[in-house]
Amino acid sequence: MARRKKGRAISGIVLVDKSQGSSSNHILQRVRAIYGAEKAGHTGALDPLATGMLPVCLGEATKFSQYLLNSDKTYVVTAKFGQRTDTSDADGEVVETHDVNITEQQILEFKKTLTGPIKQIPTMFSALKHNGQPLYKLARQGITVEREARPITVYSFELLRFEGDEADFEIHCSKGTYIRTLVDDLGQMLGCGAHVQALRRTKVADYPIEKMLTVDQIQQLKDDNFIDGDESNGVDCTALDSHLLPMDTALEGLTRIEVTADEVKTLRHGQFPARQMPDEEDLKAYQIETGEFIGVVSIRGGEIRTKRLVVTENFI
Repeated sequence: MARRKKGRAISGIVLVDKSQGSSSNHILQRVRAIYGAEKAGHTGALDPLATGMLPVCLGEATKFSQYLLNSDKTYVVTAKFGQRTDTSDADGEVVETHDVNITEQQILEFKKTLTGPIKQIPTMFSALKHNGQPLYKLARQGITVEREARPITVYSFELLRFEGDEADFEIHCSKGTYIRTLVDDLGQMLGCGAHVQALRRTKVADYPIEKMLTVDQIQQLKDDNFIDGDESNGVDCTALDSHLLPMDTALEGLTRIEVTADEVKTLRHGQFPARQMPDEEDLKAYQIETGEFIGVVSIRGGEIRTKRLVVTENFI
C-alpha cells in the first residue's frame, strides 16, 4: 500500500519575520501548517526575545538548510548597561547591579577587542549539548559545566546610538556567534555589566529584508484565497506559493556545475559519472538541458558524487 502523504509536496524557502515571545519551533510549525507542507525546517533558532529574519525551508529545501545555518548573520541589538542577568538578556534574572559611568569613547574602544576573529565561550543558556543534554536545561537546574571557547568572527560591531544606560549596535557576524555573550562581555569590560534588552536579526546570508512576512501576513494570504468547495483543501495556493524563494538561494556561495540528463540519471541511480575536474566539495548542480536545480554534489577522484539530491515527481 502506498504511503499517504501528510501534506503538499511544496518546496522553497519563506522568509519569516519572527515575532517577539514566540519560539522558533512554534513559528516553524505554524508556517508548515499554513502551507500544508509535508516537511519543514528552520535555519538557526532565534531566542523567544528576538525578532526578525527566520528562513523556513519547506519540502526538499530542508535538505539545504545547513548551508543557511552556516551563513553570516546581521543583528541590531539594544544593550542595557548596569545589570547582568543569568541569561544575558532581559528574560533572565538580574544577578548583578552596578552604577553606569561610561562614555561613548569607552564603548568604542572596548568593542574593538570584540571585533574580528575572536574566541567566545557560549552561554550556559544555549541549545548546545553536554552529554546529550541542552545546556539551557542544565542551567535551569543550577548546573554549570565547562564550555570550550569557540572561534567566531565579528565582521563589524557598529555603535548606532548611546543614551544614558542604553546603546544600540549593528553586528555582522559568523555562524555560532552569541550576541548575548558579546553584550555581556562588553559590559564586563566596561565594569558595569550589560544584557540584551532587544534583538532583531536583519539579515541571513544575502536574503533581502523586504521579502520578509510575518506569520499573520502569511496566514492572511491563505485566508484571502480560500475557495469554498475547492477540491484542493479549499485554497488557491498561488499567492501563498509566490512568496517562496527557490531552494537553491540557500547556496549562493557555492560554485555552479552543469550536468547532462544522462549524468543526472546516473547520479539518481547511486552511481558516479566521470568528470575530469579537480576535487571540490559542495557544488550546486543544474541540468544543462532544462536549467533545473538538482542538488549538491562534489568532485572526488575524477567522479561526480552526490551529497544532497532533490527528489521530484519525475525522479528516476
